[in-house]
Amino acid sequence: MQKQKKIAPSLLAADFANLERDIKMVEQAGAHLLHYDVMDGHFVPNISIGIPVLKAVKRVATTPVDVHLMIENPGQYVDAFTNAGADYLTVHMEAAPHLHRVIQHIKSNGIKAGVALNPHTPLNTIEEILPELDLILLMSVNPGFGGQSFIANTLDKLKRLNYMLAERGLEHIEVEVDGGVKYGNISEVAAAGADILVSGSGIFKADDPVQMVKDMQIKLENITAYVY
Repeated sequence: MQKQKKIAPSLLAADFANLERDIKMVEQAGAHLLHYDVMDGHFVPNISIGIPVLKAVKRVATTPVDVHLMIENPGQYVDAFTNAGADYLTVHMEAAPHLHRVIQHIKSNGIKAGVALNPHTPLNTIEEILPELDLILLMSVNPGFGGQSFIANTLDKLKRLNYMLAERGLEHIEVEVDGGVKYGNISEVAAAGADILVSGSGIFKADDPVQMVKDMQIKLENITAYVY
């Protein structure tokens, strides 16, 4: 059975002076998740939002929050982000030498556990931990900054990941893509096997963000099958 395609606006591209307004705006437009990027200035060359802002988001959001940790030593912060309200918590394979331990910690907190891979990172690096995962996030830009262009090779990587999951009977794992997803390529990315499509500037920088979410949703509803 094909999984539901989900739109996840990235709050990093929202107007932080009007964050509650922007959250309510995309929720009412039909967004399925709110994507929340955390950067530490070490694992990636930028610093973004953290635990206090997540707590504030959770006070006003009715949509699940998908927290993406682009930080070193993510295992040290699992409890803090869980307690702040994360519904999904995704850590980078490249930042977690004891990845199995971190994933088990996340799952023991009763939330969904994900692993993210940078564009250069091979799929086989997570082969042994696949059965433990709820989510796999493929970065389609080099992490650290919003507004970058989609890396075209991600489409082939998506197809190979879906084939890997199907071979192992793990089709229930959600596949997420983050970086450069916009109205013009969302159909192609979804058809290649993405279940959750993160879009920041593609939504919040649009002339009409509400209509953009609705237009993206129409495109996703017309995706009938993965292309392997």
